[in-house]
Amino acid sequence: MKPAPRTRRSGRRSLTAKQAGLTLAIALLLSIIAGAAELAFDVRSMRQEVVEDTRYRLDLIHGTAAEAAFQLNPDLAAQVSEGLFSGGRVDSVMISDDFGRTMATRQREALAEESQLAHTLFGDIVDYRQTLFYQAAPDAPPTAVGEISLTLALDSLGRDFTDRSLLIFTLGVSKALAIAALLALVFHWFVTRPLLQVHAAIASTDPRQPGQWPKPRMKHHDNDELGHLVESVDELLQAFQQGLDQRDQLHQISTMDGLTGIANRRHLDAFLTREWRRAKRYGHPVSVVFLDIDHFKEFNDQYGHVVGDDTLRAVAEVLAGVVHRASDLVARYGGEEFVCVLPDTGLEGAMRVAARIQQGIHELDILHAHSTCAGHVTASFGVACSEPNESDTSWEALLAEADRQLYRAKRLGRDRIVSAQDCATESGTGR
Repeated sequence: MKPAPRTRRSGRRSLTAKQAGLTLAIALLLSIIAGAAELAFDVRSMRQEVVEDTRYRLDLIHGTAAEAAFQLNPDLAAQVSEGLFSGGRVDSVMISDDFGRTMATRQREALAEESQLAHTLFGDIVDYRQTLFYQAAPDAPPTAVGEISLTLALDSLGRDFTDRSLLIFTLGVSKALAIAALLALVFHWFVTRPLLQVHAAIASTDPRQPGQWPKPRMKHHDNDELGHLVESVDELLQAFQQGLDQRDQLHQISTMDGLTGIANRRHLDAFLTREWRRAKRYGHPVSVVFLDIDHFKEFNDQYGHVVGDDTLRAVAEVLAGVVHRASDLVARYGGEEFVCVLPDTGLEGAMRVAARIQQGIHELDILHAHSTCAGHVTASFGVACSEPNESDTSWEALLAEADRQLYRAKRLGRDRIVSAQDCATESGTGR
């Protein structure tokens, strides 16, 4: 009696997951500690930047503001205050003359909520006063002509600090994740991966079936416990790979057409069943292009079955070259008949696909002296489309409709594309 295969117990975490989780936790903890330290340095740096930037801006407009105060020019003073205010981070600006009279002032209309954190970090660097000096003549000493006062907006400083903090933590966490991923990859490649290879092979082995297995290559483990483990179970695992190869080969034989290399009728039926269910679930259309090589019996009789097989393979290559979406399928239905299944494609799109296939077959330029519609190999096409609903239980009606349109194309003269909406669509019989 063949023993039942062993299965993993539910809920068991893999070694890779545990290793990755531990590495990630350590990396995140280190990134938080490093981020906190970096934030402490960044606060000092930001305070210095704020002070230097504010003083630089005050120095930059000092001459113009002093000239406005000396000339008692309120318009010029207003321009200076507006320029400072529009630079950002400013809550209020005031320029006064040497008599203490206000020449220009600018203040935000709505005060935003200020956080306690912003008060703690920046509350002592928001107020600035600077005496305005004006030199009336090159040889005259500078004279105090007024004063400019500026107050920074704590809420703006708080937002800037929050944005910088978020950026620092984001970069820190990103670096930590990158380091964690690299460490996990290194440990997985050199330690965990070989262990998982051996474990996967042992867990899948049936000791009653002889054969050969691809013994894992244990680089750097030839003389350690892992290498000895592989050697000790070598005979037990010899049958595993052979069984997998046979299974894969049988699967390919059962689903692929041996002559053309595309899907066969069995694969087509399974694919249509699956796509039909999906189309019903999501309300998507499914289109089918049914084609038949014109006068193929006469072609075989004239040129022989070897040339006929080559022609079938050439037509299959055209189909595979045109219908190349991963969601589509090209299959040999039988003899010289082929089917293209186009999920999520309406009738108009299916007609365009059929036209490209027809053009590709024309470009093969395979001589067919006994064709009644052209001097080369051609094909007739039937196209059908359906949007299945709950009452549509099977895709067979869609395939039958495409088959009916195919025979209508033959009756209309062959080498043409016909659908239910346009049963006489003629794409030309010439080159």
